[in-house]
Amino acid sequence: MDLIIKNGFVYDPINGINGEVMDIGVKGGKIVPPEEVKKKAKVIDARGKIVVPGGIDIHAHVAGPKVNAGRLMMPSDHYDSFIRLTRGVHRSGTGKYTPSTFLTGYRYARMGWTTVVEPASPPLKTRHTHEELNDIPIVDKMCFLLLDSNRILLEYLAEGDTYKFKNTVKWLLQITKSYAIKLVDPGVAVPWSLGGGYGLDIDESIEPYGITPRDIVVNLCKVNTELKLPHTIHVHCNKLGIPGNLSTTIRTMESTSHLASGELNIHITHIQFNSYSGESWVDIRSGAEEIANYVNKNSHVSLDVGQIDFGTAITMTADAPFEFALFHLSKWKWYGPEVENECAAGIVPFKYRRRNMVNVVQWCIGLEVMLLVKDPWRLVLTTDHPNGAPFTRYPKFIALLMSNKYREELMKRMSRRGLKRCVLPTIDREYDLYDIVKVTRATPAKLLGIDKFKGHLGIGADADIAIYDINPETIDFSREYEKVKERLKRALYTIKDGEIVVKNGEIVKDFFGRTIAVKFKEDIDTEVIKDVKEKFKRYYTISFSNYIIQEDEIRKIAYIWVEG
Repeated sequence: MDLIIKNGFVYDPINGINGEVMDIGVKGGKIVPPEEVKKKAKVIDARGKIVVPGGIDIHAHVAGPKVNAGRLMMPSDHYDSFIRLTRGVHRSGTGKYTPSTFLTGYRYARMGWTTVVEPASPPLKTRHTHEELNDIPIVDKMCFLLLDSNRILLEYLAEGDTYKFKNTVKWLLQITKSYAIKLVDPGVAVPWSLGGGYGLDIDESIEPYGITPRDIVVNLCKVNTELKLPHTIHVHCNKLGIPGNLSTTIRTMESTSHLASGELNIHITHIQFNSYSGESWVDIRSGAEEIANYVNKNSHVSLDVGQIDFGTAITMTADAPFEFALFHLSKWKWYGPEVENECAAGIVPFKYRRRNMVNVVQWCIGLEVMLLVKDPWRLVLTTDHPNGAPFTRYPKFIALLMSNKYREELMKRMSRRGLKRCVLPTIDREYDLYDIVKVTRATPAKLLGIDKFKGHLGIGADADIAIYDINPETIDFSREYEKVKERLKRALYTIKDGEIVVKNGEIVKDFFGRTIAVKFKEDIDTEVIKDVKEKFKRYYTISFSNYIIQEDEIRKIAYIWVEG
């Protein structure tokens, strides 16, 4: 439909618009000049409201075998939280921490988010990942491919065959219909699957290959640059969740600095879980200042935070040793799958407690990083859903970033021992709306390389728009934090591809968005593919042809064409 959104306070950092009252035209699912919209177009009066691009979640575990296993591990979650079927409008769905596919899309849309990235899928399991992404309504989706412990790639790297290494990465991305390269605790699945080792540091040898996690990070970074992929390597650092991992994280960021040439070349994800100073749980301290200092001085790295919240969560990651250790700490449930020749993972439900010293340090670190890093164009708000908190907590964390008073109120009920190990009580910085739109919309669009058509409200962009019942001229964001939080939970309107899908916080229309993947303009060397095919006969139980995901298996696919 043709739409015109009139008189709203528009926030669009990519185009330098900071609260200007203006009209937005929508035609054919794209944003157009208002004068090009038909006179009979539907008019939305946004007077006294804010108008922003649809939110983009750069890192949320929403699809694939691990999420499905998580649903099975938390059956009560699907009794307590649900949406009922409304015939002709939307389907039903259940779950809060591990929501079903339909509810995932509805909850993002109701909150004003229109794009989500599934950030960790092993190639062998990516068909399952796409099947669930196909089933998530409304939002557009992407999938990042786990490549750090792939045995074929490690063999090429150990042999020094960088040509086959590069072309195999290219082939894997293309045949799995994925978007970017993901690394999780690089190389750790190898010693784990061989029955030895409970984690690797960045310069420890990975046997029997005789290479290190640093080698994996550096060489995948080089390949990423040579292939001209739109997003940098997306890295879950070694030693995640372990006291003292601050040193490992800094060294991981430093490992690609010599390759940067002034450009971004590494994204460190859920940095909160990798910012622990100290040598044990007894003397653990926040390392947020050191992380922020490095990022403020070096332009080649970007971050998302992985903010935790107190209460129930469910941790899931292709970092099997960490999950095994967490199981022994939590003494509850543990699921530990392995994917042949590719990764080893774990799932453990967990509860973060405000009276627990370590959990308070974790809670503080995420906010500290958000408040201490100076450049919001290299920083994204995430919860590493569902590891830190469900994605539905974004309104709460936005309110915390905008209100020092809100932070002070919550800290009154937390472990004093934990707070003394952090700098958050001394920080009084508060975000404004322009900053919030950056870290939830504009920045993830730029980091993903989709800012030509997402993350802004300029001419030609996708008409993905959120309108909230917030008047920036009358509300005090610092003092009225409860109102901010409540108004952001449910958008007044969410518009996806020019269609109104949410009105007054409720789903009013249901359809499926796109899955965005990379596709290479240059052909992949057929001799390399032949070599990979031979390795398949030795390494895999699945046939080579069944490993390849066909285009017609994706409900709606949209390609980003890549030169490399």
